[in-house]
Amino acid sequence: MAHPKRKISKSRRDKRRTHYKAVAPTLTTCQTTGAVHLPHRAYTVDGNVYFNGKILIENTAAV
Repeated sequence: MAHPKRKISKSRRDKRRTHYKAVAPTLTTCQTTGAVHLPHRAYTVDGNVYFNGKILIENTAAV
């Protein structure tokens, strides 16, 4: 098992960890429905499933 020869200081450890950040997801707005969704993903509006501005699955239970 690896064992450090010297203690790594807190500032040195934190300098290494500065690159690990949470990034806000990119969102797009549908031109057909106006819904905000993740790009290249299917999304629901009023029970209907849309992808690329077109209905994939229509909700028939509301009729």
